[in-house]
Amino acid sequence: MQPGTVVDSLLSGACVLFTLGMFSTGLSDLRHMRVTRSVDSVQFLPFLTTDVNNLSWLSYGVLKQDGTLIIVNAVGAVLQTLYILVYLHYCPRKQALLLQTAALLGVLLMGYGYFWLMVPDPDTQLHQLGLFCSVFTISMYFSPLADLANVIKTQSTQRLSYSLTIATLLSSASWTLYGFRLRDLYIMVPNLPGIFTSLIRLWLFRKYPQEKDKNYRLLQT
Repeated sequence: MQPGTVVDSLLSGACVLFTLGMFSTGLSDLRHMRVTRSVDSVQFLPFLTTDVNNLSWLSYGVLKQDGTLIIVNAVGAVLQTLYILVYLHYCPRKQALLLQTAALLGVLLMGYGYFWLMVPDPDTQLHQLGLFCSVFTISMYFSPLADLANVIKTQSTQRLSYSLTIATLLSSASWTLYGFRLRDLYIMVPNLPGIFTSLIRLWLFRKYPQEKDKNYRLLQT
C-alpha cells in the first residue's frame, strides 16, 4: 500500500469516526426527551440546521463521488431526522416548528432545483454547491458565538457540552486535514471556524469550570 494511500485512509477513517461521534452526542437529548416525555432544555433549531447541512454535503459528496462525505452525511441526516421526529412528537406546540422545517426544506428543494436544472455543467454544479455548503457550515459554526458571549457574561459553562466541544474539535480538525489533502477548499475552509470556536469553548471550560459552578449553586441554595 502506498504511503499516500495509508494517510488518505487514516484521514477518511478519522473523519467518519469523529463526525459520527459528534452527531451521536444528540442521543443524550433523545434519551432525555423519551424519559421525560418533554423537550425541556432541548433546542430544536440545531437539529434542523444540521440536517439541512448534512443533506447539502451529501449532495456535494455524490456529485464529487467522495465515499467519505457520502457515508458521514447520510448517517448524519438519518440521525438528525430521527431527533427532529422525536422532538416533534413530544413538543406540545408544533406549528411554529413545522413552519421552520417547511421553510428550510423549501429552500433546500429550491437549491436542488437550481443546481440540477439550471446549472447543467457538472464542474459548475460542484463549485456552486461547494460554495453553498461552505457558507452554510461557516454560519453554523459562528452562530453560537452569542451563547459564548453569554457564558463570559454569566461566568458559567453549564449550558455548554464538553463532550460535544471535544467531538467538534476532532471532527473539524480531521475534515480540515482531509480537505487539505484533497486540495478542496470547500471542505477545508469551512471547518477552520469549527476548530476556532471549539478552542474558545475549551478556554471557557478552563476559565469557568463546571464543577465550580455546581458548588456555587449548592452554596447559594
